[in-house]
Amino acid sequence: MAKGKRVTGAARDQLTADVVKEYDGGATIRSIAEKHHRSYGLVHHLLTEAKVTLRGRGGPIRRAAA
Repeated sequence: MAKGKRVTGAARDQLTADVVKEYDGGATIRSIAEKHHRSYGLVHHLLTEAKVTLRGRGGPIRRAAA
């Protein structure tokens, strides 16, 4: 599917299935968006629409300066 082209119908269903499978496999939203040439927002929306529990952002915990 061409970059920037609206995703509807069966193509959207297939993209959602692919995105959910990759996210459940451990991929990040950003990496999935890059792979499919879609925006972070669309991938995030597809995951929430599919009722996927999103992971936390992770990374080190910031501590207050001493």
